[in-house]
Amino acid sequence: MGDKAHTHPGAAGRAQAADRPTSVRNVVLVGHSGSGKTTLVEALALTAGAVNRAGRVEDGGTVSDHDEIEHRQQRSVQLSLVPVEWNGIKVNLLDTPGYADFVGELRAGLRAADAALFVVSAADGVDGSTRMVWDECAAVGMPRAIVVTHLEAARADFEEMNRICAETFGGDDPDAVLPLYLPLRGPEGPDGHAPVTGLIGLLTRKLFDYAGGERVANEPVGDQVPLIEEARGRLIEGIISESEDETLMDRYLGGEDVDVKTLIDDAERAVARGVFFPVLAAAPAAPGARQGLGTVELLDLITNGFPTPLEHGTPQVTTPDGRPRELKPCDPDAPLVAEVVKTSSDPYVGRLSLVRVFSGTLRADQTVHVSGHGLTDRGHEDHDVDERVGALSTPFGKVQRPVSHVIAGDLACVAKLSRAETGDTLSAKDDPLVMEPWEMPDPLLPLAIEAHSKADEDKLSQGLSRLVAEDPTMRLEQNQDTHQVVLWCLGEAHADVALERLRSRYGVQVDVVPHRVSLRETFGGRASGRGRHVKQSGGHGQFAICEIEVEPLPNGSGVEFVDKVVGGAVPRQFVPSVEKGVRAQARKGVAAGHPLVDVRVTLLDGKAHSVDSSDAAFQTAGALALREAAAEAKIHLLEPVAEVSVLVGDDYVGAVMSDLSGRRGRVLGTEQSPGGRTLIRAEVPEIEIGRYAVDLRSLSHGTTRFSRRYVRHEPMPPQVAERVKGEAHAAS
Repeated sequence: MGDKAHTHPGAAGRAQAADRPTSVRNVVLVGHSGSGKTTLVEALALTAGAVNRAGRVEDGGTVSDHDEIEHRQQRSVQLSLVPVEWNGIKVNLLDTPGYADFVGELRAGLRAADAALFVVSAADGVDGSTRMVWDECAAVGMPRAIVVTHLEAARADFEEMNRICAETFGGDDPDAVLPLYLPLRGPEGPDGHAPVTGLIGLLTRKLFDYAGGERVANEPVGDQVPLIEEARGRLIEGIISESEDETLMDRYLGGEDVDVKTLIDDAERAVARGVFFPVLAAAPAAPGARQGLGTVELLDLITNGFPTPLEHGTPQVTTPDGRPRELKPCDPDAPLVAEVVKTSSDPYVGRLSLVRVFSGTLRADQTVHVSGHGLTDRGHEDHDVDERVGALSTPFGKVQRPVSHVIAGDLACVAKLSRAETGDTLSAKDDPLVMEPWEMPDPLLPLAIEAHSKADEDKLSQGLSRLVAEDPTMRLEQNQDTHQVVLWCLGEAHADVALERLRSRYGVQVDVVPHRVSLRETFGGRASGRGRHVKQSGGHGQFAICEIEVEPLPNGSGVEFVDKVVGGAVPRQFVPSVEKGVRAQARKGVAAGHPLVDVRVTLLDGKAHSVDSSDAAFQTAGALALREAAAEAKIHLLEPVAEVSVLVGDDYVGAVMSDLSGRRGRVLGTEQSPGGRTLIRAEVPEIEIGRYAVDLRSLSHGTTRFSRRYVRHEPMPPQVAERVKGEAHAAS
């Protein structure tokens, strides 16, 4: 954190496998899309591995596994692991996408990490979604630090960003969010902009000059000295106020000059405890330079201030039948408990699983037990099986370096786990265990798809099953009412990536078709119908006549069939045939092709022939009778209604409620939530919220979350019903 001694660069570089949990730091990078997370990871990797043993500069351009989709999207769409080594510590950098559609990858990164770096752009500020993630980390006490990027931008203002960060992230204690360094600008260029060329350490009073492409420590001179003192005093007070040494504040206020080492040690302990959140600055290295501005300071903070895996509790573990199991935190000799935090497909080695080991030691070629979480409601195959682990490796750009084992606290890639999916637990085959799953957002944007050709149809099922195995934020639905295959996604970008992966990875071309909600039909009043099925064409003919009455029933009653035939007008053996025909027609619908529900069908009379009547004839007559009754009656369309819960910032409550009203929504109530937010509950027809995931994000600038659950079917307004019926007739 201060002017620490560093190992020779040749001792740094790309880490492979750790030998003990205390030599590991797992850090997730969080920030909005475009804040510079991936660039920062590359800068840190270049600094850590700038010089190899032969004295050559490593290539820092391929430290992340960007696939073709990311190049086309011009943004990260998946979690990526970049391990580096600094001062004998293995640092697992987990780069996450910043776009809201890929929040599942972010949550996987949060699960695998022990601390978080929040990356904010000096040019763009802090967005609402980043604030929400900060609050989530605060709720579980995850240690955090803030890195300000894009200092080279014309409108960048580090001091203003410090104020914003303290206001945004500090909550009731803005003095817990303070800079450790101040950027030092060089001479103004022709455009009037003065580039940042170095940093001034507030605790050490040292100047760290990066102008030459490598960090050089100097003493501040001239007008640089006054820049330090005011900010330094505030920083010292902020650190001391969080110190576990209660006498330190009194000594400081009494005029004692607190030792710099004491301050640094206290600051590092406060960071590890998640009560002090330092602000740093960073910028990528210039072409040909070995170190980016602020990268050494940041690596020092990570290795000295962020906690080891031993300090991060293991998520709850149970046996497969749900009995709690206590495990010693992060013990390499304890029973194996590891978790698949990401699943991907590699064109050369097949399926790759990124695994965090929480307990025990995972070894190459051992047989492990794979426990899933039963995500069958999302289209995932349920599984609870033994599998043999393939090769273990750690990433080195696009190359995987083999390792023989992975200890508790470390991360690695596992090859050839054919059944394991994201979120699954790996444990010893003779001691199976299950980790409590992490929270995943519900996908709420439907994408209805059809195979483009017969060849695609043959491959579609396998391609979709692999897709959802990789991404637990995606749900696969085979809708029995609409007969559509629906991929539920988090947003349009998420849907685009899914389609592209189907095409490029699994060779499946699909067409997107309009999504249909599951409508129902019912009778608006009593009606009668006569089904007459009489045919004679040589040999046995077909003869069946039945008369029915249909009446509406309360919501949720289904289809009720009553037999009131007297005198044997319809022989006993054919009454079930009439019922079968009625129910078959009800499933097909009587007006717009949607299932008929909430009616009582009463069989009153009929006729039969001793030779020509049959089961099939009376089934047909029952269906005809129901259709005739429908022709005489007012048929109501019933639409599904969902209860929608929207958690929205107070600034957007009015806009959200107005938008819900425009979707025929009925607001049920509101209640205040922590953090200046309001929870709005409303009932809204599902036909009106097909794109709500996209529209709400636009309306609230990504600061709102919502959930939905089916409540009931209810009559659709006549004008809407007529439009839907017209669309159905046009389609047929």
